[in-house]
This record gives sequence, structure tokens and C-alpha cells, in this order.
Amino acid sequence: MAADIIIHKANKVPVGKDQEQHLEMTRKFARRFNQMYEVNYFPEPDAYNFGQQLVKIPGLDGSGKMGKSEGNGIFLSDTPQAIKKKVMSAVTDTGPTAPGQEPSEPVKNLFTLMNVVSDQETVKFFSEKYASCEIRYGDMKKQLAEDIINFTEPIRLRINDILTNNKYLSKVVSDGAEKARSSASKTVREVREIIGYRPF
Repeated sequence: MAADIIIHKANKVPVGKDQEQHLEMTRKFARRFNQMYEVNYFPEPDAYNFGQQLVKIPGLDGSGKMGKSEGNGIFLSDTPQAIKKKVMSAVTDTGPTAPGQEPSEPVKNLFTLMNVVSDQETVKFFSEKYASCEIRYGDMKKQLAEDIINFTEPIRLRINDILTNNKYLSKVVSDGAEKARSSASKTVREVREIIGYRPF
């Protein structure tokens, strides 16, 4: 991952919170090269996240992050029916037993998801219902599923449009490969000059 970032001299990298350590390692490698050869060649990349703090989207199983390998994720290509089914089966608990009780980890996860896709009035409504021990998880999940669908549906439709356009996909792959080769070759050539490597 570090090599992929460095070889293209990236300034911004689109990563989530779970990739912070990898990005810091990349920054360390870039800094070390610059110091060793007394140059300012490699930039120290930052995470690209629209100027906000990095976030980690929790999984639907009540623990860890959302991901394909964990089998607990919602994908941007999921149909509304699939999203609804997944959200309705998300892990919760038996509900709060005292006003102001701290939510369990699975319930915190649902609120984290809601904070990402729902408007603040919706989040406030269900937060208050939880705090007063009146929350109905079924209602919360239905609302969450609806908000996730509204959030992802334009993306899903665009994904489907792209997947049916083989000519466009072929061009993107071809142009991207050429651009990557050109960028990487330039970096390798310049690095060789910096470290004093001369071809025989």
C-alpha cells in the first residue's frame, strides 16, 4: 500500500480510520527518504476525507468495522430489498432498563450508522426515545434502512449504468493503466537520479 501511494507521489489518499496506521507508515517512508537524500521529493500524504475526521463505519453484527470479509456489511451496489433485510437483522439488545442508560455496543453502532445517513432530527428522535426507555428497535431499523436506501440508491444506479457500458469500462482501464505506468516510470527515473544510480 505504501509503495502504491509513494510511487505516484500522492498528496491525498482516500482511506478510512482503519487505514490510519498504514498511512502513517507511508508518511514515515517518505520522510525518511527525503531526510536520507536531503531532498524534498516525496510529499507526506494526508487522508482525503472532505476535511472531516476519519470515520469507521461499524458492522451490523454489533462489533468491529463493516466489511466484505467480515460478512457484516452493506454495499453500495445492494438493492433496497437487500439493504432492508440486512438492517432488520442487525444485532441489538433487549433495550434500556433505566433512563439515561449507556447504549450497548451493537446499539451504539446503529446510532453511528444513523448519524451518517439520517438527518439530525431523526437521530435526535431515536436518541430521546432510547434515553427515556421508549425506543422500539424495529422502528429504528426501519427508519435506518430507509435512510440508507435513500443515501445509496443514486450510487447503486450509477454503478449499474457503468457496469453495462463495456466500452466505457475498457477505456477507463486502458487510460488508467497508461497514466499509472507513466507516473510510476517518472518517479522511478527521478529516484534513481536522486540516489545516484547510473545505468551502465
